[in-house]
Amino acid sequence: MARDFSWIRPEPWGIHVVPADCWIDPSRPVDRALVTHGHADHARGGHGHTFATPATLAIMKLRYATDEGAVPTPYGKRLALGGGVYATWIPAGHVLGSAQILLERAGERVVVTGDFKRRPDPTCPPFEVTACDVLITEATFGLPVFRHPPIEQEIAKLLNARAANPQRCVLVGAYALGKAQRLIAELRRAGHADTIWLHGAMERMCRLYEDWGIDLGPLRLMSDAAKGELAGSIVVAPPSALNDRWSRRLPDPITAMASGWMQVRQRARQRMVELPLIISDHADWDELTQTVIDVNPAETWITHGREEAMLRWCELNQRKAKALALVGYEDEDD
Repeated sequence: MARDFSWIRPEPWGIHVVPADCWIDPSRPVDRALVTHGHADHARGGHGHTFATPATLAIMKLRYATDEGAVPTPYGKRLALGGGVYATWIPAGHVLGSAQILLERAGERVVVTGDFKRRPDPTCPPFEVTACDVLITEATFGLPVFRHPPIEQEIAKLLNARAANPQRCVLVGAYALGKAQRLIAELRRAGHADTIWLHGAMERMCRLYEDWGIDLGPLRLMSDAAKGELAGSIVVAPPSALNDRWSRRLPDPITAMASGWMQVRQRARQRMVELPLIISDHADWDELTQTVIDVNPAETWITHGREEAMLRWCELNQRKAKALALVGYEDEDD
């Protein structure tokens, strides 16, 4: 008998798990929300109950000052939601605490990836391929032009720029949740043991990562630096701080930005970025398509991203697929 998966319904403001009356990453307050990770376009306050990994709940408490109704859901624990629906949170490899959500009902399996990547990341558990009938996948970088280089190459570019300009500093724009901590951890893995300086907006999230066992090495606030101390240093700040008054204190900074969007030269020029670093926390085109191949679902549902190209790829490869029209999901966390 053909399956229609009518028990899981895409709505403009989120994915509705109908028999359990709960929502995945809803963009408006609901009674029961299943949250994949802590970025603001997926995790919001105001829900009656929020089901998420313990690390994601800690991030939400820090960012949104809310923990009422929090229900910790560790990786691998199968949770009964009601209506014959069970949910399991599975590592997504995106940021600390990020998860795919496996939904099961009457022998049918649906995986919602949330945001994910398949490259190694020292700050979070790796993505796990999970068999299912329906794969609901993001497509942020769902165009063939997006093929991210090895992160070691981009970290080497950063360290080489620092070494070649000892009287300057390198100011790196990186989003405060996930990208900044991954950047720092990769610098440590490459052997950079010096103090890394932080804009004040980065400190609390970095300390939270450390509380969860992620070693980021010596970090100091840029506001504590003595005159001349920042020459030859790396400073990490929010992208919004790259060209504002705050950066004028720095010694002739080399302006860099870590983002998958730095592959688009126009974006780098718009932000006046001297050193674009193509470092993404999302799957690129090859990872997206390989994931569909590896999971081999009966259907692929594509959301929040470049849906048309992924849809066309599925059609050309004789794979049943459809694009979802969800709202409120952005690419600014990359």
